[in-house]
Amino acid sequence: MRKLFIKTYGCQMNVYDSGRMADLLAPLGYGMVASPEDADMVILNTCHIREKAAEKVYSELGRLRALKDAKAAAGGKMLIAVAGCVAQAEGAQIVARQPAVDMVVGPQSYHRLPEMIARVTRGSEAVLETEFPVEEKFDLLPEENISRGASAFLTVQEGCDKFCTFCVVPYTRGAEFSRPPEDIEKEARRLVQSGVREVTLLGQNVNAYRADGRDGKVWGLAQLIRRLAEIRGLDRLRYTTSHPRDMDDELIAVHGEIEKLMPYLHLPVQSGSDRVLAAMNRQHSREDYFQLVERIRATRKDIALSSDFIVGFPGETDKDFEDTMDLVRRVVFAGAYSFKYSPRPGTPASTERQLPEDIKNERLQALQAILFEQQSAFNKSCEGKAFSILFEKPGRKEAQAVGRSPYLQPVHVDGALPLIGKLREVRIAAALPNSLKGVLVEAEPRVRAEELAR
Repeated sequence: MRKLFIKTYGCQMNVYDSGRMADLLAPLGYGMVASPEDADMVILNTCHIREKAAEKVYSELGRLRALKDAKAAAGGKMLIAVAGCVAQAEGAQIVARQPAVDMVVGPQSYHRLPEMIARVTRGSEAVLETEFPVEEKFDLLPEENISRGASAFLTVQEGCDKFCTFCVVPYTRGAEFSRPPEDIEKEARRLVQSGVREVTLLGQNVNAYRADGRDGKVWGLAQLIRRLAEIRGLDRLRYTTSHPRDMDDELIAVHGEIEKLMPYLHLPVQSGSDRVLAAMNRQHSREDYFQLVERIRATRKDIALSSDFIVGFPGETDKDFEDTMDLVRRVVFAGAYSFKYSPRPGTPASTERQLPEDIKNERLQALQAILFEQQSAFNKSCEGKAFSILFEKPGRKEAQAVGRSPYLQPVHVDGALPLIGKLREVRIAAALPNSLKGVLVEAEPRVRAEELAR
């Protein structure tokens, strides 16, 4: 048995891709290990979205080179591969800067890893695959053979055609592509057979999903969700990440129709300023967002929203930032991700005049303060309520298990360790800073009738 270690950076789609790479290499005799020190092959599955993403990868490659040299001195061998969006963006520069790298493979080409390993084994030069191949990679991937646990990701759409001026996704993941609905349903059924109870549908722009079905019709995300909801044993559905422009009437309606679709929607807005939104090429206004939120909440009363925000975008004024703060106050979010703008090479915004770091820091702190306040208030509002919790993993305490609420909050429950992989009713006892504490409803003390009569 050869040993494989994969380090995953960034988004949920990279988590999905890492799992599929492990599936792909399992027939070659590679089994997963927990650390690179024990590995015969190491894959860094990289993300190019965050600040200094590439430099973090090069720093990790320096540590891996030392491990590779030590293994060679002991008569062994280690293969090093860089996959994902940094691989796509940097290409041959990675090998030039770090010769210890054997393979560089983009996110649309990782199905070629077995062939690349064979080429590296036969020769001495590094192998690069960073093109956007004509063939559909999902057709060439094996069926899943590694357990995903109670919850799993399932990629249904890749790439993006929106070309936001801050974003590298169109350049690293390519144009929008949607998988056939029949293929997605087959994969979802296989996941359920392996014990998965919750599936999150993934896409860089997931609600832009459009695919031809074998019935001769064009399927949208709403129709796909309806079909997947019919799968027995699949108890929960989610999807991420959405673009406001692609939240059509049918998809909004599905939130009120399908009980299995969780009442938690991630809907990035990025800014509350119309001027900044136009500069970002977001193709919607703040008023568009307000109206969209109103329609969604009218469809499902218990839905909660999260979002993404970028502060300090080139040209952002104090008034622009105040517009963002105003949007946050008016919408009220259950959670959010917020970041300082950092230039991504090759994107239009990277060539614009940048704001000073101290201004970015000040604005980010102010935004995160109100977002944390809203998240804390939402968590507090859950106290005393009972939710169906899907238990996913052991907790830190003995016999404790951690699950997820319908709103994606981590919920710690004592005595629930045997329930991993199952759904149970839990009453929320306390809201903690980043999680909830719950008690199994079936374990709540019963009050005797005579006590109630007093």
